[in-house]
Amino acid sequence: MNNMIKNLILLLVLIFTGELIFAQSKGHLVIIGGGKRPDYMMKEIIRLAGGEDSKIVVIPNASSEPEETASYQVNQLKELGAKNSDYILCNRTNADSEENLNKLKEASGIFFSGGDQSRLTSDFLGTKFLESIHQIYNNGGVISGTSAGAAVMSEVMITGNELLNKDSSSAFITIETNNIETVEGFGFIKDAIIDQHFIMRKRLNRLLSLVIENPTLLGIGIDEATAIKVKPDNTFEVMGESQVIVFDAFNSSSTNANENGKLGIVYLTTHILLPGQSYDISNRKVLK
Repeated sequence: MNNMIKNLILLLVLIFTGELIFAQSKGHLVIIGGGKRPDYMMKEIIRLAGGEDSKIVVIPNASSEPEETASYQVNQLKELGAKNSDYILCNRTNADSEENLNKLKEASGIFFSGGDQSRLTSDFLGTKFLESIHQIYNNGGVISGTSAGAAVMSEVMITGNELLNKDSSSAFITIETNNIETVEGFGFIKDAIIDQHFIMRKRLNRLLSLVIENPTLLGIGIDEATAIKVKPDNTFEVMGESQVIVFDAFNSSSTNANENGKLGIVYLTTHILLPGQSYDISNRKVLK
C-alpha cells in the first residue's frame, strides 16, 4: 500500500471516527502505567476532577483484593484533597442497580485500580454502569486508571495472555503473528493500543507484534510511575518518572510474516517520550 493511499485512509478514519468521537469527549484521561503513583500525579487527577469539590469513585474490580485496594486508594485520594471520594464494589449482576448508578451521577472522576483487566471487562462491558462512566467523561470528567486500569482504556485491549507460547516462564519472547490475545476494552482510546509496566517488564515484543498486525493503530507503552494525560483534543502529555514509547506502523513500507509466522516491518516509527513531552494521537506527531 503506497503512502498516498495510506494517508487517505487515515484521513477518512479521522473524519468518520476519531474526530467525531473526540469532539464529543470533553474530559481528560490520566492513564498510569502501574507501579508507584507520585502525589503530584494523583493531585493532577484531583485538579482535573474539580479539586476540593471533586468526587472521584474508585472501581477496584481488577484487584484480587478489591475491598482492601479500594479502601487504600480512597484514603490516598482523600489525603491529597479529594475529600468526597468513594468506591463502588459490584459485579455484572448488580452493576446497574439504582444505588450504583446514582453514585456515578455524583462523580466527577473515576479511578480504575490495577490487577487483571479481564475482570473489568467481564463485569462491565455492555452495562449501563459503563455507559454512565462514558457519560462522566463526555461531560468533562476525568477517567483514570493504573496498570490493568490503563490497559482497559483502549478499544483493543491486551489481556496479558499468549495464544501460541504457553510457557509462562518465558513470556513474550517472540514477535510473531496470532500470538497476542486481545479483546474489546472500554474504548476511551479508539486509535491506539495501550500497554503498561512497559519498560520495567520488557513488554516491547507484545506491543510490537500487535502494531505490525494492526498498522492503523498506534502502540502506546507506558512505563511504571508514569502516565499520559490525554486532553479533549486527542493530544497527550507525559507525566511521571520514566518514559512512554510510541510505535507507529502506518507509514511503514512493508509489513509481513514469514512461513514460521515471524513478523517483519520496514520503517517503523518509534518515539521515546520523556515527562513534559506531548504527542498528537490524531496526527501522529510529537508536539514538543
